[in-house]
Amino acid sequence: MKRSTAVLAACAVAFGSAAITVIPQAVAAAQGCKVDYTVTSQWSGGFQATVKVTNLGDVVNGWTLAVVFPNTSQRVTQGWNATWTQSGSTATATNVDWNRTLGTGASTDLGFVGSFSGSNPTPTSFSLNGVACTGSTTSTSTTTTTTTTGTPPVGRTPVEINGQLRVCGVNLCNQYNRPIQLRGMSTHGIQWFDKCYNNNSLNALANDWKSDLFRIAMYVQEQGYETNPSGFTSRVNSLVDMAEARGMYALIDFHILTPGDPNYNLDRAKTFFASVAQRNAAKKNVIYEIANEPNGVSWASIKSYAEQVIPVIRAADPDAVVIVGTRAWSSLGVSEGSNESEVINNPVNATNIMYAFHFYAASHKDNYRAAVSRAASRLPLFVTEFGTVLATGGGTFDRTSTVAWLDLLDQLKISYANWTYSDANESSAALRPGTCNGSDYSSSGVLTESGALLKARISTADNFPTS
Repeated sequence: MKRSTAVLAACAVAFGSAAITVIPQAVAAAQGCKVDYTVTSQWSGGFQATVKVTNLGDVVNGWTLAVVFPNTSQRVTQGWNATWTQSGSTATATNVDWNRTLGTGASTDLGFVGSFSGSNPTPTSFSLNGVACTGSTTSTSTTTTTTTTGTPPVGRTPVEINGQLRVCGVNLCNQYNRPIQLRGMSTHGIQWFDKCYNNNSLNALANDWKSDLFRIAMYVQEQGYETNPSGFTSRVNSLVDMAEARGMYALIDFHILTPGDPNYNLDRAKTFFASVAQRNAAKKNVIYEIANEPNGVSWASIKSYAEQVIPVIRAADPDAVVIVGTRAWSSLGVSEGSNESEVINNPVNATNIMYAFHFYAASHKDNYRAAVSRAASRLPLFVTEFGTVLATGGGTFDRTSTVAWLDLLDQLKISYANWTYSDANESSAALRPGTCNGSDYSSSGVLTESGALLKARISTADNFPTS
């Protein structure tokens, strides 16, 4: 079971002579502590940071952390794993219920998104319940975060290591409450390319590609689910099992595209998700994507759809991460002349959710990347689909734009699935035509240019954090 994090927006932190304070209900004296402060990402006028606090003294039942910065230019705009407030140059973060007690040697991680002007200096001091944290305090600009007690089990696969996922702040986090990035591949429509998804292909994806994620694209129209609900539901479940057996996360994609209004398929969505959520509720590897690419419809309509479908999933599976499609083919509205503000100003009324963003590298470039960079500090994003070519799925492979996108997603720790792990006769496919008639899904001879690049990127070490 996941615990919910406490997040309060519009809190401020001063990063100069500013102080951040965490106030308990019943404060016990701390006899020593250490703090690891990390700026996990930074952009023009903003940044995201984590603060890992380790208690080196006796058990603390309720705590306050004070973080003092050299000037007052920074303000916290969102925080998690504590309740954040601020008055003047002092911000306070109150322990939440589940991390109230810190045993000797125990740690807890706080995080926040902040704004700043000029430079972004590091804190000058930290104190836990008024006692200075001088135990090997570190400050870095690379990613480190979250809570653990004892020695975590060592797993071999992404699911063994990370366990049940959850959303913390603007991140996808693992069972240790640490931000992670999943990298993987999406099927093409399983009504057309079902033969591509078999023991050989999934073995290759898990073992040779070292994919963390397998997205199952179940079209609703276009000879999909509506033609045989029970058959498609069964096939999705079998693919979830195949991913689970290989330690990969399975992203169940309710692939609406035409018509673009998800409410057209509302009843089908409720029926489908009630079934798959009940059947897969005990699994740790399932993520639900409830609307692939809404288009030609308002954000208000998409939000209404989400707020009717999510409770259906939660009734059976209260813990799984749910991903909500965004306007204009899941572009946060950019492809229809809007931007991320419509979601930020009117978020879905649900917890443990993320928002989908899709791009095709040859069509969607700097203005789309700018939107993602801005949105990532305010919204939990998941790139559930992207291509290395034009938005049509065809055209010339754009290596330069694709690499720029992948570098940005890596920097922001945004998870992604590439379109597509198939041998479709289109340049977005990772496999050459005819590959799915054989058993080789990894060698250079069966990979397209797109497939070769994605396999090289996905197969690099994940280094998932467990402490």
